[in-house]
Amino acid sequence: MATPPDRYAVLGHPVAHSQSPFIHAMFARQTGQHLVYDRVDCGPDGFEDTLRAFAAPAAPGLGRARGCNVTMPFKFQAPRLARRISARAALARAANVLCFDEPGWFADNTDGVGLVRDIEHNARFALAGRRILLVGAGGAAAGVLGPLIERAPAEIVVANRTRNRCGALVDAHQALASDHRVSLRATGLADCGVAFDLVINGSASSVQGAPIPVAASVLSAGSLAIDLMYGAGAMPFVQWAQGAGAVARDGLGMLVEQAAQAFWLWRGVRPETAPVLSALRAHLATAAP
Repeated sequence: MATPPDRYAVLGHPVAHSQSPFIHAMFARQTGQHLVYDRVDCGPDGFEDTLRAFAAPAAPGLGRARGCNVTMPFKFQAPRLARRISARAALARAANVLCFDEPGWFADNTDGVGLVRDIEHNARFALAGRRILLVGAGGAAAGVLGPLIERAPAEIVVANRTRNRCGALVDAHQALASDHRVSLRATGLADCGVAFDLVINGSASSVQGAPIPVAASVLSAGSLAIDLMYGAGAMPFVQWAQGAGAVARDGLGMLVEQAAQAFWLWRGVRPETAPVLSALRAHLATAAP
């Protein structure tokens, strides 16, 4: 009898839109890994129970669950359920990857690694010495702040509607910022500054269909603007940024790059991302109404 494939999934609410199964299926074919990857909707309050049920020993004939991705709104909850946590997940206090192979599980955060690689490798935008505005202080923003600091920009401003929340995020990262000689501060949305080199929308505005949370003056001609959302939800931000003369990018490249890092954690094999990103963009273009 053939060995059943190892099982992985993305857990969140909602997850029907997630392109992670497409990405990981392509990674598996590319690298010859024997696995399946699904979506699991936890509902608004069922994350821990759903996660433990997914990770439990499989029924006869099913492969073993080896790990999962965690998406909104459970990234802050995920690290509290793991026995061992990576340094970057501990700093962010948020995780988007769980590995079940060791007792008690291992939690990591690959969002920031994925974003930095998309910016510097795919968009060919060097982060060193730049002025960066990060909008939002939720799980996505928390996951990317540390890796952004490690690329030694001149300044990072974290702006959020609830100033106390982004203040706590900034406070947690001040030592790292000091080590890399990065000016790091928290502001509200209305007083965050103007003419940044890079603007990253990590707020929930694109998910919720809300207005762009900052003024167009945060951009200038030639700025790079990235929404961590992708697909139709990111289009208002992309169009807004382009209208201000910026180079706009959605979060699809980050999605593929963070998935590649998770795949490497799980399987010990690093897939090539460029053909997968190209195929995913073509797939979404075909699927669009």
